Amino acid sequence: MLEPFLLRALLFGLGLAIVAAPLGCFVVWRRMAYYGEAIAQAALIGVALALALSFDVTAGVLIVTLAVSGLLLLLGRQQAVPFDSLLGLIAHAALAVGVIAASLASGRQPDLLGFLFGDILAISNADLWWLLVGGAVAMAALTAIWRPLLSLSVHADIAAAEGTGTDGVRLVFVAVLALVVAIAIKIVGALLTIAFLIMPAAAARPLARTPEQMAIIAGVYGMLAVAAGLFLSVAWDTPAGPSIVLVLAALFTLSIVPSVLRR
Repeated sequence: MLEPFLLRALLFGLGLAIVAAPLGCFVVWRRMAYYGEAIAQAALIGVALALALSFDVTAGVLIVTLAVSGLLLLLGRQQAVPFDSLLGLIAHAALAVGVIAASLASGRQPDLLGFLFGDILAISNADLWWLLVGGAVAMAALTAIWRPLLSLSVHADIAAAEGTGTDGVRLVFVAVLALVVAIAIKIVGALLTIAFLIMPAAAARPLARTPEQMAIIAGVYGMLAVAAGLFLSVAWDTPAGPSIVLVLAALFTLSIVPSVLRR
């Protein structure tokens, strides 16, 4: 019989793995890992905002991740600075601002470790509700834009020529990414959130023949990693979030070994 806190952690992790799998596939296909990293690290500013104003942390993170996502969409239109350099600047500046602001707001520096690396074992019933509602919204939105977003990921110019509303699809996609990042902060933290998104998808890529297969395999890998990572965390008294990411790294390594050997 699992302890209530461990059962909540398992349910939260499994649910998030299902929601994150298709989103992570698009992050991999569109090569947006650094984009996601910038949003995830900016989430710490949302943590500081919630601590300062005494309201729900996930809500504070969501407000900031949505704002930063919109800002990145606008900045992506400028030509003065290469976008990857701009992402690096924003990611690290946001991390620095978030750490300092959260430290000043909470007054307890050790609490930052949970926000940086996650604390899935501290999941509450309110967090489960966030996952249930936010996950349903994210899955519904991704289902609605799946085909146009897939076309946009393959070739943006052809998708636009076929009548795909590229700006609207991008806006929905980054909003879903911001929502899932806000929810995932609790499980793996700001520093490891993007790993939880892209590692299952990257591990599934060598085994999949269609986009849908890749999303399904990524979801299975994510759920396996959550279960195995929690087991390792309890058995060896290791941090749960990094343990989950370590299992994902092992799954990725195993998935690419056959193709490496064939080459």
